[in-house]
Amino acid sequence: MRSLSSRLLALWIMLVISGVATGYLLFESFQQTSNARLARSEELVARACQELADRYQFFVAGWPGGSIDDELRQQLTAVAQSALAGANGVEGGLWQADTGSLAYAFPTYEGTGPKTDLPAAELNSIREVNAEALRSGRAASIRQPGRSQILIVHACPLRGPLPRLTGWTMTRALTSEGPAYNQLLAGLILLALTIFGSAAWLARVLYVWSRHITLIETALDDRQEGVVDLPRLAPTGAPEIDRLVDALNITGERLSVERRRATAAERLAALGRMSAGLAHEIRNPIAAMRLKAENALAVTDGSRSDAALKTILQQVGRLDALLRDLLEMTQANEPRLQDVDLPDFLANTIETHRDLAVAKGLSLTAGTEPASTPLPRFDPSQMQRALDNLIINAIQYTPAGGAISVEARRKEDMLLLQVADSGPGVANEVRDRLFEPFVTGRADGTGLGLAIVREIARHHHGDVHLIESARGAVFEIEVPWQPS
Repeated sequence: MRSLSSRLLALWIMLVISGVATGYLLFESFQQTSNARLARSEELVARACQELADRYQFFVAGWPGGSIDDELRQQLTAVAQSALAGANGVEGGLWQADTGSLAYAFPTYEGTGPKTDLPAAELNSIREVNAEALRSGRAASIRQPGRSQILIVHACPLRGPLPRLTGWTMTRALTSEGPAYNQLLAGLILLALTIFGSAAWLARVLYVWSRHITLIETALDDRQEGVVDLPRLAPTGAPEIDRLVDALNITGERLSVERRRATAAERLAALGRMSAGLAHEIRNPIAAMRLKAENALAVTDGSRSDAALKTILQQVGRLDALLRDLLEMTQANEPRLQDVDLPDFLANTIETHRDLAVAKGLSLTAGTEPASTPLPRFDPSQMQRALDNLIINAIQYTPAGGAISVEARRKEDMLLLQVADSGPGVANEVRDRLFEPFVTGRADGTGLGLAIVREIARHHHGDVHLIESARGAVFEIEVPWQPS
């Protein structure tokens, strides 16, 4: 499933694509509007020049011509003004190749007064277009693009008594200014604000949600060692996340209640199993002692008293060992940690069992990896007790001619102590309950040895496991190399 961040990112990409597409369409629309405006301006100056030519033809009709004086110039100026009066934004006049400007008019000029002076900046363009129209004998146009407008100058030849005469008109088509440009600019600004506003909003949503989720993860991860209950989470202020927080808090409370109930039930069940096993283990010696005592009392001469007392003492010793193992398993003695040299520790541990192993025809060896610093830290007395139980079990289950190995090695930050034998292995019916009290495969066993090993490993913040093996049984104690 896609995450919330990926969905918001997809929304952001859609916004960007939409913004780019909309901006492109706006720009294209503006370009089309500019092109249409330019075409209209060219058509306007052409019509204005034609109107100027028609007015001039009407003016010179029946006039044989004459010298060019101020009066004629004024009359021609009036002709130009009347011709351009209906062409908004168009200026123009009459131009003679030898004399230059004979008349100029800009009747729609929006300045403070009528504009009567010829524009000096465009004079070269006016001279050039009139010369081109006179040379070709037909209308001519010139475009001069600028930063914000395009200058359009148009000229057309005039027939009449005045030689080498042309009429010209001029206007400016706005490209990057004016209402269309302002609308485009406003649209692009609005579009940019929308996109960047959406981006900022989405970024804030992602940041706030990520921060709240990080706080929740931190609160869940910062539980103290040994505490299994979920912590109570504080509200975040975001309604959607707070609903999740409330659900987690309610779930945590329910889990805590159920865990306490399960723990209590597990303790009762364990106590029941232990009580049943303890009752069974105690009843057998008591039954044996009772039988021996009754047999001894049945004979009046006392011939069976010595044998009965020996049997009773043996059963008392068995009960004493049972209670001692039970107390050792249930008493939570904190380990006395110290640095331990593994080769010496293993050598001393197996040496106490060597005679028993030799008596059964077994080989007993110990091995460690090269020395590693710092030395491992654990309680050597408790750990030797755990290894004693594993080694004794291995000796009892391994047939003559077999082998038992005790090894120690380091795996990252953990110490692994392994006892392996070449015996028949562990029966399948007891594997799941192997480390529970009073679970044993021997008729004379108490079933507390492996339970004691597990308790010692757990006191060291570790555990013990039965490792899968193709032959024999392999038990492995795993504890921290250097407990914190």
